[in-house]
Amino acid sequence: MAGTDRRLQDRALPQPAVILVRPQMGENIGAAARAMLNFGLGEMRIVDPRDGWPNEAARAMASRADEVLDNAQVFDTTAEAIADLHQVYATTARGREMSKPVLRPSEMAAHGVGAVHAGQKVGILFGGERAGLDNDDVALARAVVQVPANPAFSSLNLAQAVLLCAYEWRQAAAEGGAGSFDEQDPPVAAAQMTAFLDFLTRELDTAGFFNLIGDKRPTMLRNLRALFHRAELRDHEVRTLFGMIRSLSGHRQGVRKPEQDGG
Repeated sequence: MAGTDRRLQDRALPQPAVILVRPQMGENIGAAARAMLNFGLGEMRIVDPRDGWPNEAARAMASRADEVLDNAQVFDTTAEAIADLHQVYATTARGREMSKPVLRPSEMAAHGVGAVHAGQKVGILFGGERAGLDNDDVALARAVVQVPANPAFSSLNLAQAVLLCAYEWRQAAAEGGAGSFDEQDPPVAAAQMTAFLDFLTRELDTAGFFNLIGDKRPTMLRNLRALFHRAELRDHEVRTLFGMIRSLSGHRQGVRKPEQDGG
């Protein structure tokens, strides 16, 4: 469908960050940018694009959605790309062993728009063309977003997935969003949560927590991360957890071994 009038651009639309994780083809990045601008979204973040950035193939496919590409931010890792966000949703067609809420795009959009109206920063993760998001990416998200597609053929093109979510986001914005949010006490930003989880992992390693589970360590770590992300902890709660674990580890390190007693 043709027809564009930039004078009608809706600058007041609440904005999520659309995060493309390890995209392979510039053409798909450009098509995603076009899909975003079709529905008034402008913040694109790109994680480790295979063919580098900037990418002329992306610009050619964007069909005049240059402003999205011009302002796109590039990151080395997903954790860096979501560091300032409070709510993160991961799009995937595959079942996961992690226990997370599973939302339809319309449910994600309603919740996300409500979060933005409450002063939170929101991001939607989209995986690369070959295999989508990996489990470590999904573990960083509050919830999984799944399109109720044909179960025998459910994999969507990257730009198609962005288009569906952008459309639902615009619809939810028109309806005002949903959910109850405390504007004075938002969930902790992802960077602080990542710092806490990295600290917790180091302390568990030191305590020998993972020694008995062998090669199941990566799965256990993902489950632990999913648990804490799902809890939507507040900043002061994470600071409390930091202090508790420091206290416990300090006590452990302060215990004197018999050989240290002398005499």
